[in-house]
Amino acid sequence: MRGLFPFHREMWVGWAVVALLLLTFPQRTLGEPVDFNRDIRPLISKNCLACHGPDEEQRQGDLRLDISGGAHADRGGYAAVVPGKPEKSELLRRLTTSDADERMPPDGAGRPLNPAEI
Repeated sequence: MRGLFPFHREMWVGWAVVALLLLTFPQRTLGEPVDFNRDIRPLISKNCLACHGPDEEQRQGDLRLDISGGAHADRGGYAAVVPGKPEKSELLRRLTTSDADERMPPDGAGRPLNPAEI
C-alpha cells in the first residue's frame, strides 16, 4: 500500500510545478481589457522610448511614442498607433514583421518583445 496518496513522487513534482506557475502567473484574465497604464506604458517605456521618446537628439524616424499626438499622428496614410484598431497600427506590424529591416526594435537596439507582450 502506498499510503493516503497513491501517486509517484515525479507526479507530485509535476503538479507542484503546475500549481506554482498558476499561482505566479499574472492575475489578468483573457477577457479583461488591456489597460494602457498597467499593460502598455511600461513596455513602451522599457523598450521604445530610448529611440522614440522625448530626447530630440536620440529620436529615430521622427516618431514620439511618449505622447498621444506623436503615436496617433498621420504619417502619410498610416499611424504608429490607431486606437481600437490594432490591425491598422504600424507599431504592431513592426513588432510582428519577419522583415529584419522593418522589425522593431531593430537588432542591437533592445530586446524583442515576446508574444505575450505584443
